[in-house]
Amino acid sequence: MITLSLPSPAQPLLPPSSKTLNPSRQNIIPSSDSRKNPNFEPLKNSLIRQLDVGHLRHAISTLDLMTQQKAPPDLTTYSILLKSCIRFRNFQLGKLVHRKLIQSGLQLDSVVLNTLISLYSKCGDTETARSIFEGMGSRRDLVSWSAMVSCYANNNMEWQAICTFLDMLELGFYPNEYCFTTMIRACSNAKYSWIGEIIYGSVLKTGYFEADVCVGCELIDMFAKSSGDLGAAYKVFEKMPERNFVTWTLMITRFAQLGCARDAIDMFLDMELSGYAPDRFTYSSVLSACTELGLLALGKQLHSRVIRFGLALDVCVGCSLVNMYAKCTEDGLVNDSRKTFDQMPAHNVMSWTAIITAYMQSGECDKEAIELFCRMISGLIQPNQFSFSSVLKACGNLSDSYIGEQVYGYAVKLGLALVNCVGNSLISMYAKSGRMEDARKAFDILFEKNLVSYNAIVDGYAKNMKSEETFLLFNEITDTGIGINAFTFASLLSGAASIGAMGKGEQIHGRLLKEGFESNQCICNALISMYSRCGNIESAFQVFDLMEDRNVISWTSMITGFAKHGFAARALEMFRKMLETGTKPNEITFVAVLSACSHVGMISEGRKHFNSMYEVHGIVPRMEHYACMVDLLGRSGLLVEAMEFINSMPFMADALVWRTLLGACRVHGNTELGKHTAEMILEQEPDDPAAYILLSNLHASAGQWRDVAKIRKSMKEQNLIKEAGYSWIEVENTVHRFHVGDTSHPQAWEIYRELDQLAAKIKEMGYIPDTDLVLHDVEEEQKEQFLFQHSEKIAAAYGIISTTPSKPIRIFKNLRVCGDCHTALKYISMATEREIVVRDSNRFHHMKNGVCSCNDYW
Repeated sequence: MITLSLPSPAQPLLPPSSKTLNPSRQNIIPSSDSRKNPNFEPLKNSLIRQLDVGHLRHAISTLDLMTQQKAPPDLTTYSILLKSCIRFRNFQLGKLVHRKLIQSGLQLDSVVLNTLISLYSKCGDTETARSIFEGMGSRRDLVSWSAMVSCYANNNMEWQAICTFLDMLELGFYPNEYCFTTMIRACSNAKYSWIGEIIYGSVLKTGYFEADVCVGCELIDMFAKSSGDLGAAYKVFEKMPERNFVTWTLMITRFAQLGCARDAIDMFLDMELSGYAPDRFTYSSVLSACTELGLLALGKQLHSRVIRFGLALDVCVGCSLVNMYAKCTEDGLVNDSRKTFDQMPAHNVMSWTAIITAYMQSGECDKEAIELFCRMISGLIQPNQFSFSSVLKACGNLSDSYIGEQVYGYAVKLGLALVNCVGNSLISMYAKSGRMEDARKAFDILFEKNLVSYNAIVDGYAKNMKSEETFLLFNEITDTGIGINAFTFASLLSGAASIGAMGKGEQIHGRLLKEGFESNQCICNALISMYSRCGNIESAFQVFDLMEDRNVISWTSMITGFAKHGFAARALEMFRKMLETGTKPNEITFVAVLSACSHVGMISEGRKHFNSMYEVHGIVPRMEHYACMVDLLGRSGLLVEAMEFINSMPFMADALVWRTLLGACRVHGNTELGKHTAEMILEQEPDDPAAYILLSNLHASAGQWRDVAKIRKSMKEQNLIKEAGYSWIEVENTVHRFHVGDTSHPQAWEIYRELDQLAAKIKEMGYIPDTDLVLHDVEEEQKEQFLFQHSEKIAAAYGIISTTPSKPIRIFKNLRVCGDCHTALKYISMATEREIVVRDSNRFHHMKNGVCSCNDYW
């Protein structure tokens, strides 16, 4: 146990003269030869003038000239030159001066030696600094000890700093305010904060707290950095008898950095009322606080002020403005960020990284982010770890692992590949590109894994529907003791939702309740989504109903859930209540609202909400909103009107819009319009197999087998593969997957026996197989056989034999459920008196007593 015995007089102590400043004065006065040389003083004065204007190399040349003209420099000259090298951070020249000083043969005094300790401390060479310090012997004074404590503290060698401080006390030296400041800095971490609190008590007793504002600033930093205790930091701030703008800025910055953005803004206002003028660092921090709270209006006011005070061109302020406009602009565009960036007269790695990150986070400008990265490196600005992290995320958003690997290769070259944030972004990039094996390799080679690393790989597995790996990793995180945060649980819930594993989802729900996350807004939103996507809309609503604090995501998730489940009236009622609470809808909210109208054919209601987007809410409709309107018109059979709507769009329709119309053409049998629509899709996405499949099905339903053969031949020549359809069902926390005609399941014999019995039952009840949906040129009997081998029916049969009659059967399919399966499952729900819930790629179908929630409109 370390015990600190510190002096505690009422007034600041002055160190005894015998132990403190006792520099050797010999050799400070120039030698008689130097003084006799008439060139000595002019040359020395010339050297000092050169140092005053920062011309270090000229000063070195003058130093050499003094030696050449037999007017050798004295220790004062060397000392001034060394301090200038430190001030201008030209440490290499400082080392050169040190070599010349050794060559001069002068006997070094404590002033010069202390300066040398500071020089090597600043350039990170702690060994040389320690060697000089130990070589001083009896010449060590308080400045020497303070310089050595500072050397260790500033080079992340906190324990050595503490031990040196204790040695100093044992030798009878009394710390001054500078020494206390460096010691507090050494204790600004969780491990040694308890020692810092002892030092705090000592500076209060000795009076140094009141004597120097720097002591108070270091104490504020210590409490903020060591434990995030902003309350204790603020108490120090309040106790300080003297404050300057640096103190205010420090407190504002720590509030902004540690999640207390509102307090940061309040403190900024208090600072101004107290008469202190903010500087560029103050504005940078308060702009960051505005970004955190989404206060764009206040941010714009601050922007106008920094322009007025001439600070807008500063890189630090510019970066904060770029970030603010990127994150706070409601339309998600980065125009204002780019304008701010372009107006900056000079750019460094910080400003480039800020604009690259802004484009990456906008959701639509990932290509531009990569282009900006290329411009940055072509301009000879070397990226840092944050630059690489952002551009790798942009590659991930584009699922472009080819460019991502080139970017990572450059990070390897610069020695930044092992930095955590770069490795974590690489994991995310591979995961978003669907390359989970590579993502796992990137995760495994990480030297030091943190919670972000685990979250990245868990989220990757969840989004790639690899639930087993997701939950295995969850157990691994628990075993490591790293801890689990809200994002981890949200990713796990997303993994459960992606495959409809409600049993797993319920287990996670129970675990997060134990961990105390039940009131976390992010978690609650994830729970709503999980229950909704797993087919239990009422449990989703129960979570929503119990939430105390709802945001736009909460409301949108619930509206989306009701819309997907076919409860359009409840979705629209939820939207109405959302508006009544004053929650402002966003673009995704309107996708959900328009989808609700589309699923039940509410054309006039859909038009009303579409028109209100810009007129009432100021939201410019995007491509997905136009696709929803095309879907609404197309489902209702208004194909010509849908085509006219597409032609009236303010921008060119993309493949999504045309694919939506092609689906409607397939349902309503409009072959001619379908051909035109398919051509428009293939013009934009020539390698899209979905367009070929839809067009082929359209011809097949019209009996045009020759055209079907042509399309299939074309697909084969281009090596385009149709996505295989499959269904799955969760039984006792295990997911069982089935393909068409699947016989690989261990209970295949029982499943097909149940299918045969079900077929006989529902035929007696009036079910007639819709063989028109078998898009193959084969006999009717074979077509009927094909229909009963569809994966949805196999999954339903397995659900019936494997679950208790009281439980709903929840089936999930990766594609749209076929019309015959939809009809057959309605009959099966009636024959077995079981509720069957089907989630396909588009929506949910709740089937009970022969009736579906979609009212056969899907």
